[in-house]
Amino acid sequence: MMTKDILRRHAMALYDFCEYPAVRYKILYRILDVPYDDRALTALRPVFLQSDIVEEMFSLQNRDGGWGPLWSKDYSVKSKIPTSMTGIDRCQYIGLTLEDRDILFMAKEYLESFLDGTAKENPYEKNERAIPWGRARICTTLEGLERDNPLCDDTWRQWEYIAGRAYQDGEYSYERDRAAQHDVFLTREDRLVPMQCGLLLQRREQMPETLEGAMLRHIGRHAAEHGHFWDKTMEVLPESFYNKYTRRWMPTAHQVNQFRGSALYLERFAGWLLEQANADGLWDWGPQEKDPWGYFGYHSCNRKYAHNRVVDCSMEVLGFLKTYLVRNAI
Repeated sequence: MMTKDILRRHAMALYDFCEYPAVRYKILYRILDVPYDDRALTALRPVFLQSDIVEEMFSLQNRDGGWGPLWSKDYSVKSKIPTSMTGIDRCQYIGLTLEDRDILFMAKEYLESFLDGTAKENPYEKNERAIPWGRARICTTLEGLERDNPLCDDTWRQWEYIAGRAYQDGEYSYERDRAAQHDVFLTREDRLVPMQCGLLLQRREQMPETLEGAMLRHIGRHAAEHGHFWDKTMEVLPESFYNKYTRRWMPTAHQVNQFRGSALYLERFAGWLLEQANADGLWDWGPQEKDPWGYFGYHSCNRKYAHNRVVDCSMEVLGFLKTYLVRNAI
């Protein structure tokens, strides 16, 4: 069974394995919840904030606070930070906060410009679902930087209404979801904007627990029965973690793990992850097929692939297990 002591043991194994400041800082601050003003964390912070990856994010950031276009469909792009959303995700991944070197503070103002109408860029496609979908994506990212941002209030309330209609009987209804979206967004298509669970859960204390439970059962059951990307599911786990497909499971696992009570569907998966740690208490993706965004999570500008692969994999698994403990009140 997963416990805080087990998480700490594996986290410190990674801490000892990698001396890179960004890795150690995130382990202490994000995985082990060391307070921001803790002496050890305070001593490490200047080194972290001057590390190569933070310098890279700072030097590549544009004056408007972004790192290029907000988002893009061109996944073949070879730029290290092809979109602003990628840049923001990477900053959060390595543990930066709004107070650190103003990088995310500028990014926050950049995102706000799309909501208050001052942005010079128009990132929306020419279909009726693009604007509500895009605003929800922006608000989800913005709320991750700063909770209860007033520019997101209307968007959050819209999706609370839609979700309440779609799950009103405790079961998801496509027809009710469609009717609610047509009412709110004045759309006519049968194709819907995907349910914005991530945005709603940014303010989970404002939504009924019954709604969150209904979302968990709907999304968790679908993941358990249908899997993701291929016909394997999290109910049929491979013998070895070290293979070229394992990484593709993680987005689905993270999606289910965002809900309280995620152990209902992820208990076996969490146990399997613990069993797959190597003798050093770490994890390794193994020989992954190249994917278009796979290298953006790395904590270092160092391009030693094998080392980065272990660090990146172990950090993602630790992040999943930490969230699992929190969501299941363990």
